Amino acid sequence: MDPILAWGLDVVRLAQGFASPALTTAMKGISFLGSEPFYLIMLPILYWAVDRDRGARIALVFLASAFVNSWLKDLFGQSRPFEFDQALGLAFEGSHGLPSGHAQGSVVFFGMAAYFLPKPWRAVVAIFFPLAIGVSRVYLGVHFPTDVFLGWGLGLLFLLGNHLVGERLEGPLQKLGERWRLILVAIITFSMNVLYSQDVSLAAAFLGAGFGFVWAVKAAPFSSGGSLGQRLGRVILGLALTVIVYIGPKYIAPPEGDAIYNLVRFFRYALVGFCISLAAPWIFLKLGLAGSPEKAQTERTQ
Repeated sequence: MDPILAWGLDVVRLAQGFASPALTTAMKGISFLGSEPFYLIMLPILYWAVDRDRGARIALVFLASAFVNSWLKDLFGQSRPFEFDQALGLAFEGSHGLPSGHAQGSVVFFGMAAYFLPKPWRAVVAIFFPLAIGVSRVYLGVHFPTDVFLGWGLGLLFLLGNHLVGERLEGPLQKLGERWRLILVAIITFSMNVLYSQDVSLAAAFLGAGFGFVWAVKAAPFSSGGSLGQRLGRVILGLALTVIVYIGPKYIAPPEGDAIYNLVRFFRYALVGFCISLAAPWIFLKLGLAGSPEKAQTERTQ
């Protein structure tokens, strides 16, 4: 065995030396904060009820980061600790381990979402949650420490890239016509599928969300502000719609390995992205749960 992986197993065993049912339950709860269901809830909430424009940017950066993580997992093909020693498996994951998606995603999400908090709390949240989530993954035996270190590093690169490049590109991208922005989203999606065709879900979600964000400027220019009742209404209705779109097609989709499995999976995840970015906001406006286009325009110029 590679000496680094052997060292990693020793670290996992050391962490599990403190194991107890209560601690394991707590670690699983912390680990959930870096999971797909958590982000499927929190990313739309930021977009619908906190800050529409910044929420859209966080979602797209997060999806790009998650795609790179999935691609690298298959590229490295590294096994997880519990696959070397089954006794270490306090949780289970079916994919490869390097880099840690939980560690990388938590740095990107909490690092960008911390912007919405008062300044004294931003650094605390941006550091504490990724740190706690990374530790939980090692404790549960689903990641080596090196998996977590690389995940944190990649997450920081995405944060840095967003800070240095993303904010500067936002103005020029807004000046592009709708057609060119749609073409750009399509090119990025096509590149994702060419680079990593084994799993089309993230590319599809990027396509659906990207198209939805572009079209929403005219078709559903909602305001993410409003009363507490309006915000709660948007969150409850929007999440209900998202869950239906996310889970419903599973029951009619062909089994994995079927000739059209990937095609159906692509449309399913694209539909989820489109529902969050455009369909739900359009419904909010129709039901009076979101402000008028005039208010949304005022919000964008502030």
